[in-house]
Amino acid sequence: MSDELEVFNRRESEVRGYVRAFPVVFDRAVGSTLVGEDGREYLDFFAGAGVLNYGHNNPLFTRALVEYLERDGIIHGLDMATSAKKAFIEAFERLVLEPRGLDHKLQFTGPTGANAVEAALKVARQATGRTNVVAFTNAFHGLSIGALAATGNSHYRGAAGITLDNITRLPYDGYLGADVDTLDLLEKMLDDPGSGVDLPAAVIVEAVQGEGGINVASAAWLRRLRAITAERGILLILDEIQAGVGRTGAFFAFEESGIVPDLVTVSKSISGSGLPMSLVLLRPEVDVWKPGAHTGTFRGNNLAFVSARAALENYWADTALVDGVAARSALLRAELEQIAAANPELGFVVRGRGLMYGLACDADRGLAGRISKQAFTRGLVIETSGAHDEVLKFLPALTISDDELLKGLAIVRESLAVALAE
Repeated sequence: MSDELEVFNRRESEVRGYVRAFPVVFDRAVGSTLVGEDGREYLDFFAGAGVLNYGHNNPLFTRALVEYLERDGIIHGLDMATSAKKAFIEAFERLVLEPRGLDHKLQFTGPTGANAVEAALKVARQATGRTNVVAFTNAFHGLSIGALAATGNSHYRGAAGITLDNITRLPYDGYLGADVDTLDLLEKMLDDPGSGVDLPAAVIVEAVQGEGGINVASAAWLRRLRAITAERGILLILDEIQAGVGRTGAFFAFEESGIVPDLVTVSKSISGSGLPMSLVLLRPEVDVWKPGAHTGTFRGNNLAFVSARAALENYWADTALVDGVAARSALLRAELEQIAAANPELGFVVRGRGLMYGLACDADRGLAGRISKQAFTRGLVIETSGAHDEVLKFLPALTISDDELLKGLAIVRESLAVALAE
């Protein structure tokens, strides 16, 4: 136990997780660089688990926040009307909703992604009068009880302490192999009165599963899912908490498919700055809430509204960010394919979109963890995902430079060689 971490080991709960994988006291950060208390720099391929799509301490957001604080702008506002919230809503309407032809209303929930999921599930059940919800294998929707019921990983589910009910679990796209359309099973079970599956209030799905191992649903699969749900009066919830806000290229990960969900959950990078903020987008006819029926003391984080507006106005008024992500995505995929081709005996699988990629190794499920550990000793922060932590997960800032991306990939190559030698 290092002296710098002594107080954390002595006083912080055993539930702490990331500090065990990255055992250093971080002090400063800018862009894609983290700096420890000792002055050592680390390249960040983690981005706060997808919270920092625009990098650490983006000066565009810092300037807006400082100016707002200096003029004594409202910081905490519950769900009262404030100038900061008004400006964010107007920017979101102008730069996100209207260009995509979406008429959804905005619900500001408590600031965690899990709370946005809880709200979406609750209002879907109220709007339909039904209780069952379909969720998919390897899904991750959060760790509060309703969201956890829809989450697939047994590690997280085992911590609930109670039964997790009112969820039907079905296979995600590709779960049974590339040649099997898993929606055949969903459609059969919905239409067969002997299946034992009650007509659901909603289906909740990630267009790209993050914690589940960077599993990508095809556009055709999502379109068929939308058709199946629409034909039966089932609401479709797209969980865009990690895959959204430009992470997979477009603002929403579902955009590639051309579908229109009934509800969308948004969190993580929506504030831009890393400040807590979450939203539920819901079609007007689904907005059946009674006033105050889903509250939260910190649903009015006005500092988050300020930086969120700055992010929208600086990065989503034109295509520069999207074009840059596309170019760096092609670079990242090509480099990962080269790593896979150079190690055919490991059976690496490269999967992902935008700047959300995974290098999966089922042949040696501990390899990704060993690479991550070696990479950290060499100054790269990169995590793992998947049911067995078998996927090395690439989640760099969308604003990362080509040189930084290539530097991190060089560290991954070196770390892979060392991990294999071990």
